Amino acid sequence: MPAPAAWLFAYDWDLQALARLRAEGSARFDRAGFDLFAFPSNLALVRFDIDAFVERQVKRGRKRGWRAVLSHHEQFGALAAALVAERLDLPGARPEAILAAQHKLHARRVLDRVAPEASLPFQSVDAGHGEPLPRDLQLPAYVKPVKAAFSVLARRVDTRAALQAHLAFTPRERWLLTRLVEPFERVRRARLPEAGSAHRVFLEAPVPLGTPQFNLDGWAFDGRVHALGVVDAVTVPGTQAFLRWEVPSRLPAAVQTRALDVARRFLAAIGYTHGFFNLEFFYDAASDRLTVIECNPRLASQFGDLYARVSGADAHAMSVALAFGADPRSVRRLAPSAQVAASLVYRAFPGDPVPAAPRSRQRALLQRLHPDALLLAFPKRGAALERDFRWTGSHRYGVVHLGAADWGALRAAAEEASRLLGWPAPYANQLAAPAAGERWRDAVAV
Repeated sequence: MPAPAAWLFAYDWDLQALARLRAEGSARFDRAGFDLFAFPSNLALVRFDIDAFVERQVKRGRKRGWRAVLSHHEQFGALAAALVAERLDLPGARPEAILAAQHKLHARRVLDRVAPEASLPFQSVDAGHGEPLPRDLQLPAYVKPVKAAFSVLARRVDTRAALQAHLAFTPRERWLLTRLVEPFERVRRARLPEAGSAHRVFLEAPVPLGTPQFNLDGWAFDGRVHALGVVDAVTVPGTQAFLRWEVPSRLPAAVQTRALDVARRFLAAIGYTHGFFNLEFFYDAASDRLTVIECNPRLASQFGDLYARVSGADAHAMSVALAFGADPRSVRRLAPSAQVAASLVYRAFPGDPVPAAPRSRQRALLQRLHPDALLLAFPKRGAALERDFRWTGSHRYGVVHLGAADWGALRAAAEEASRLLGWPAPYANQLAAPAAGERWRDAVAV
């Protein structure tokens, strides 16, 4: 019988992987947590107390004999899993290491010390939500919340007035921000006081729009840091919004090695010795400069399916093995199903019409014509939709994963899938059609 384990805050990509692993008999998973982006599940945020949540899971784990606990959830799950694992004496990351990576200002300070060549100039804004801004701000800049996820409220600002307007929250927004950050902040005050309050923002030197962006995924185990692979990001021209992610990467191997070296230095400095990680970074080929955006102390769940399709690396199964204390390299590889794969993002910008979520017949037709397609829809309306536009600059209403024999075949499949769903293809209005085998990003540089 599979060993009992806990999977905290599993949703979207994790839910699909969890169902598959359960069916394969890899482990018996108990679930806990809630979905921040789905009603009514997200009502749990109103009363969420991370200390009480951890205590409940510790008692449950002792009763049910958990042998592992894991989470790939950025906002609450990774930290909660580390705290539960610590209390149950199970394999896991140190809570202080999770805090150090997720506190973006503290992480920037660490990176500036151990890998200054990969760090952007930055400035702390010593003002909480709604407080007056300091006078000595260096603008233009890229403003980031100290603790956030999904690029919420991260944006370039050129003037003091623009920054003030960007941070002028309504009482409801201020309440929501506080509820999102306070669970982290409560643990931070006790376990990493030197980092300072997470209820604030900081500024970074802006990187020109269009600078290519990448994700290095990997894990730390038994004193060593290993690479899983690199995913290439493509953004909507003139914006910071992602259009798609692609594998395999075309980033030169030497640059990938440099990114791994930076990751190793950073993870060692914060004491992150056990767990998956995702390093987001820019690489400007003209200047040969690699700069870190952030390092997330968890598996990037959305990319797990892409790696499985192209390389056969089962990232979710590997993360489960690691949670049990086993070497992820011991996990059997899957048979690759494609030569190339992409995570296609469907989004609307302010003023755009927002397409309806696909109906059951559309989903069924998509699966019949494209059996390998993975579809997730994120419909929103009313205040939630408006908040997306204000906080992130766009609304992501769907994601489709597809694989194919080459980039040309993948694009054709993506266009057909988009027509079936009634959604505009996530590149048709920006790019000229590439020849078979031509890389999509080659047509993005406009």
